[in-house]
This record gives sequence, C-alpha cells and structure tokens, in this order.
Amino acid sequence: MRAPTPERLQFDGHCLIVLERTLRAAEPEEGCALLLGAREGSTLRVQSIWPCRNVWQPAQERPQRFSLDPREQLLAQRWCRSRGLTVLGAAHSHPSSAAVPSSTDRALCVGPTLMLIRSGLAQSQPALRAWWIPDCDGADEASGAALPPPIELRIEGDAPTPGSGHLGE
Repeated sequence: MRAPTPERLQFDGHCLIVLERTLRAAEPEEGCALLLGAREGSTLRVQSIWPCRNVWQPAQERPQRFSLDPREQLLAQRWCRSRGLTVLGAAHSHPSSAAVPSSTDRALCVGPTLMLIRSGLAQSQPALRAWWIPDCDGADEASGAALPPPIELRIEGDAPTPGSGHLGE
C-alpha cells in the first residue's frame, strides 16, 4: 500500500539558509541538493540539506539542466540510514525560469518523490516552490503515455522571495 500524497513541506532550523546558499552558489548554472528528513503523516519535514554537484554532461548545458552525482546520492542514503532519516527528494534551481517542473525535469525524475525548485527570476510568484512527483506507473514520453502532473505542496514557514535577501532566518 502506498503512502498518501503529502500536502505540506516543513523546514527545520537553518535548512532554508543552507538550501538558498547552496543553490545560489552554483549560478549561473543550476544548483542541486538532496532534501533529508522524515515523513510525518501528510507533512514532509526537511531536517538537513545535502549539497550536491551538478554533473550534467555536456557541462555547457548546466545553466538549463542538472544531474545529481550518483556517489553523493549513495553517501546521503547511507548517512540517512545511520540517523533514522530518509532522502525525501531533491532541490534544484532554475536560474532563468519559473519554479515549475520542466518537461525535462518530469521526464528524468523517478517518482514518487519531492522536487523543490528555486527560481532566479524576479516575479510575483514565490521563488521557492515544492512539488510532489507521483509514480508514473509506466507512463513516459518514449511510450507516448502522458506523465502524471506534479502536485504542488504548501511550504510552511517563510520561503525566500526573489531579491529580498531573506534566507529563512
């Protein structure tokens, strides 16, 4: 039996500060990190951020694409197991587009998982948005079947807005 779709995302301590700085440090490339924590009913609670390198190849496409280093993913999973946590999902930045999963993001993502996106655009929408990517149950672009739509999660607490300088303090 599958767990129900989460509704909320919460951040512990200084996780928003670490996440914001990690993603900004990679600019003009897409930055990326793993989100570590626990599921508490319909809430995903991020307790730690695991910064990762963007290893997308070819490197000149990194301003529009990201790929997590598989070694870092394994290290994060081991670290989580030793502390009773889990890898909830990944965060990445869209330096020049909205904080919405792109068709490439969705096609390359294996659900069910959390996807958090930070936009570098000055816009009226929040800079940081959280998405639940459901299990595709065999649907993918190669087969011609439609991917299930991502589900936006409510972020509880203060999420940074573009240009505000607010880092979750």
